[in-house]
Amino acid sequence: MGYAELIKKLETLPDEKRAEVFDFVDYLAARFASHRGPAMDQWTDEEFADMAMQQALRGMDDDPVIYGDADLRERWP
Repeated sequence: MGYAELIKKLETLPDEKRAEVFDFVDYLAARFASHRGPAMDQWTDEEFADMAMQQALRGMDDDPVIYGDADLRERWP
Protein backbone atom coordinates (compact mmCIF):
# COMPACT_ATOMS: atom_id res chain seq x y z
CA MET A 1 0.00 0.00 0.00
CA GLY A 2 1.40 3.37 -0.97
CA TYR A 3 1.07 6.64 0.90
CA ALA A 4 -1.52 8.00 -1.54
CA GLU A 5 -3.77 4.96 -1.02
CA LEU A 6 -3.34 5.22 2.73
CA ILE A 7 -4.29 8.93 2.68
CA LYS A 8 -7.41 8.16 0.61
CA LYS A 9 -8.50 5.50 3.10
CA LEU A 10 -7.86 7.84 6.03
CA GLU A 11 -9.96 10.54 4.42
CA THR A 12 -12.96 8.18 4.29
CA LEU A 13 -12.84 7.48 8.04
CA PRO A 14 -14.88 9.46 10.57
CA ASP A 15 -12.87 11.85 12.75
CA GLU A 16 -13.06 9.50 15.76
CA LYS A 17 -11.53 6.59 13.85
CA ARG A 18 -8.94 8.83 12.21
CA ALA A 19 -7.87 9.93 15.70
CA GLU A 20 -7.43 6.26 16.67
CA VAL A 21 -5.19 5.72 13.65
CA PHE A 22 -3.08 8.75 14.54
CA ASP A 23 -2.78 7.58 18.16
CA PHE A 24 -1.63 4.16 17.00
CA VAL A 25 0.92 5.70 14.63
CA ASP A 26 2.21 7.84 17.50
CA TYR A 27 2.51 4.71 19.63
CA LEU A 28 4.46 2.90 16.91
CA ALA A 29 6.72 5.90 16.32
CA ALA A 30 7.50 6.15 20.04
CA ARG A 31 8.15 2.43 20.25
CA PHE A 32 10.37 2.53 17.20
CA ALA A 33 12.34 5.47 18.59
CA SER A 34 12.92 3.70 21.91
CA HIS A 35 14.15 0.47 20.26
CA ARG A 36 16.77 1.70 17.85
CA GLY A 37 19.21 -1.12 17.36
CA PRO A 38 19.48 -4.52 15.71
CA ALA A 39 16.13 -5.82 17.04
CA MET A 40 14.07 -2.66 16.59
CA ASP A 41 11.35 -4.36 14.55
CA GLN A 42 10.94 -7.42 16.76
CA TRP A 43 8.43 -7.39 19.59
CA THR A 44 8.43 -9.91 22.36
CA ASP A 45 5.21 -11.85 22.76
CA GLU A 46 4.56 -10.01 26.01
CA GLU A 47 5.05 -6.56 24.42
CA PHE A 48 2.76 -7.41 21.53
CA ALA A 49 0.08 -8.91 23.79
CA ASP A 50 0.19 -5.81 26.00
CA MET A 51 -0.16 -3.46 23.03
CA ALA A 52 -2.95 -5.58 21.50
CA MET A 53 -4.91 -5.63 24.76
CA GLN A 54 -4.52 -1.86 25.19
CA GLN A 55 -5.84 -1.29 21.67
CA ALA A 56 -8.69 -3.79 22.04
CA LEU A 57 -9.91 -2.26 25.30
CA ARG A 58 -9.36 1.33 24.29
CA GLY A 59 -12.42 3.48 24.81
CA MET A 60 -14.45 0.78 26.52
CA ASP A 61 -14.56 2.67 29.82
CA ASP A 62 -17.10 5.03 28.29
CA ASP A 63 -19.28 2.29 26.76
CA PRO A 64 -22.61 1.68 28.48
CA VAL A 65 -23.28 -1.78 29.92
CA ILE A 66 -26.08 -3.15 27.77
CA TYR A 67 -26.18 -6.78 28.94
CA GLY A 68 -27.02 -8.15 32.34
CA ASP A 69 -27.52 -11.49 34.08
CA ALA A 70 -30.98 -11.83 32.54
CA ASP A 71 -29.37 -12.01 29.08
CA LEU A 72 -27.37 -15.15 29.91
CA ARG A 73 -28.57 -18.36 28.29
CA GLU A 74 -26.42 -20.64 30.41
CA ARG A 75 -24.88 -20.25 33.84
CA TRP A 76 -21.82 -22.06 35.08
CA PRO A 77 -21.09 -22.68 38.75
